[in-house]
Amino acid sequence: ISSPATAPHPLKMFACSKFISSPSLVKSTSQLLSRPLAAILTDESLSSLAVSRPLTPLVSSHSFQTSTISRDINTTAKFIGARAGTVGVPGSGAEIGTVFGSLIIDYARNPSLKQQLFSYAILGFALWEAMERFCLMVTFLILFAM
Repeated sequence: ISSPATAPHPLKMFACSKFISSPSLVKSTSQLLSRPLAAILTDESLSSLAVSRPLTPLVSSHSFQTSTISRDINTTAKFIGARAGTVGVPGSGAEIGTVFGSLIIDYARNPSLKQQLFSYAILGFALWEAMERFCLMVTFLILFAM
């Protein structure tokens, strides 16, 4: 636990952060780091870091424009929601295959129940097909109605 006497002063910390995030310092440091070590040691590049440069303010004077960003976020969210709505479509196709596969297996076990098994299979097909249509309907509502 640090006492108030040993805690760093907020203005000193702000001045330090302004110095560290100075664009000229970042640029000169990145140029220095991109060169080979032998060129750095023989060149006078190190002295250029020691030259004092004017510190730029942290907050620029440009105004923020959030309308484009907000529109991009809304469009992205719309596409993510539409993709989530289409998740049920391939699952529905797989389940329709399972329904008719089960019809064939059950008919092979007991051919006398052909008519009743077929009506159950058509009912299962209709329910899974309706689920697929509902998923697509939600997807199109998300894309075109919102």
